[in-house]
This record gives sequence, C-alpha cells and structure tokens, in this order.
Amino acid sequence: MGRIKYNLPVIVDFHTHIFPAKVRDNRAEYLRDPAFAALYSGPKAAIATDEDLIASMDRDGIDASVALGFGWRSHELCVETNDYVLEAAGRYPGRIIPFCAVQPLAQEAALREIERCLEGGARGIGELRADEQSFSLDDERVMAPLAELARLSGLPLLLHTSEPVGHTYAGKGTATPEVLYRFISCFPEVKLILAHWGGGLAFYALMPEVADALKNTYFDTAASPLLYRWDILAHVSRIVGEDKVLFGSDYPLLKPARLIRAIKGIGLLGQHLNHVLGGNAQRILGLGAETRAAAPPLERL
Repeated sequence: MGRIKYNLPVIVDFHTHIFPAKVRDNRAEYLRDPAFAALYSGPKAAIATDEDLIASMDRDGIDASVALGFGWRSHELCVETNDYVLEAAGRYPGRIIPFCAVQPLAQEAALREIERCLEGGARGIGELRADEQSFSLDDERVMAPLAELARLSGLPLLLHTSEPVGHTYAGKGTATPEVLYRFISCFPEVKLILAHWGGGLAFYALMPEVADALKNTYFDTAASPLLYRWDILAHVSRIVGEDKVLFGSDYPLLKPARLIRAIKGIGLLGQHLNHVLGGNAQRILGLGAETRAAAPPLERL
C-alpha cells in the first residue's frame, strides 16, 4: 500500500458505535435493558468492538472516529460502556475520540458521570436517545443542568433525531424538528450535534429566525443512505453552510467507505469537501495534526 497523500483531507467519522466484546458475546443478557433491546434485539443488528472499528478505519483510510457512548436506560450500564470507550481511546490515542453517554433521568449521578468522563479524556456527550431512554427534551428540570454543564465545559452534545414523516425503522422516535428547535431555543449556547440531519431541521434554516437559532448547531450524515437521497448533502450544505455538516457513518450499521464515496461524488470541491470529511470535526473537537499522525500509512479511497 502507498503512503498517505498529505494534500488529501483528514477524514474524521463523527458517528460510530462500539461495545465491549462481552456485550456482543452475551447479547441476550443485555436485552433486558429496553433501550438496547429496541435497537439490538435482532440477530442481524451488528455489534462492533474497538478492534473492529480500527480495522474498518484502516481499510477505509479514516484518520479518527468519534466512538459514541450508548444511551442505555440504566445509568449503571451507561457507566460501564463509558469505561470501555475511554479505555479504547487510551489503546488507540488520536484515532478513537471518546464521547460519553448518560441517562439524564439519573440527574446528579449523570452530571457526576459527565465530569468523571471529562477527567478521563471524553471530548463530548452522546449519543443521547430520548425515546429509548424515556426522557423528554422538553423537560427543563432534567435537561437544564445537563445542558448547562455541556455549555460550561465546552463539550459538544450529540442527540439522536428522527423525521416526523416517512418510513418507520428501529429507533425512529419523537426527537423531531419541532422538539429539537424548542430545545435549541432554550439552550442556544450549547454546542449541539444533531444525528441523521436533525430529522430535517436543517431545511427550516431557510427561515431567518431558525438560521439564527442554529448558530451552535451541527448536522451529521449518519445513516444517510437509509433515510434520504444523497443530494441532501448538497442541499443542506447550501442552506446551513458546509461548515455545519459532519461526516458520520453510523458504523457498524453502515460501512464508512460507502458514505465517503457518496460524499466525494456529490460535487463538493476543495475546502468544502475537506470541511465535511474532517475539517469541521477537527475544529469542533479541537483536534490538531496528531489526528493525521496517528493514522497508518494508507492509500485513500
């Protein structure tokens, strides 16, 4: 294999999921958690470890991946998975970027867990899943302390989102544009990443007041081929700016190479393409040259 061509963009996958091997090997035991059961009860639902993720990154020429914590219904299981994600980041420094997930309903325990993970090297909070975890983004009593901690710490908060129309699928829920917009309006200073294009919220940025409200809001491309036609990337980039779009695959649900090829084929040029594939992620997470230095010498896709 050839060496990296350093005029090519850094590639950061902002949306991946990993679990300890014991979760994969003992899936039935963890299905007692309703949040996990909602997404992983089917035998075809893929579960990946940190080693699986790194192997995929090496194949696809990805410099770094954000490994998201999982939004269990159980606070204790959130802590357990957070430990694994932080340990994985320690095993693969510069390549796995750890986020921690919490159960917001745990309140003080959730806040302490975020602080613990921040001390352990976490670079963000998420993925939080309102429906599966049975909390409401409109519940200010629960969400305000968490949002304030995210604001004060500068940690980006990544939320699972859904479209209010269209086909059904595992994980489709009530975190739709109207609900998300209310949350953003209550906590405008929080650096927010909305998974899966924010359920279409980006299109409402054609309204000036919505565009103003989304000043700290970003949209990831996770699972795009399962939801939209691929020209969504060009449309959203024009509406909110390519500096607000983050490449994310939703690995292992989808192979990152498939999405990278689609992004490169949509017609973004030069710096616009670089921003989406990794530059925006580097800026948001404060990543530097060490991201590229950590990656092995691979030829790009």
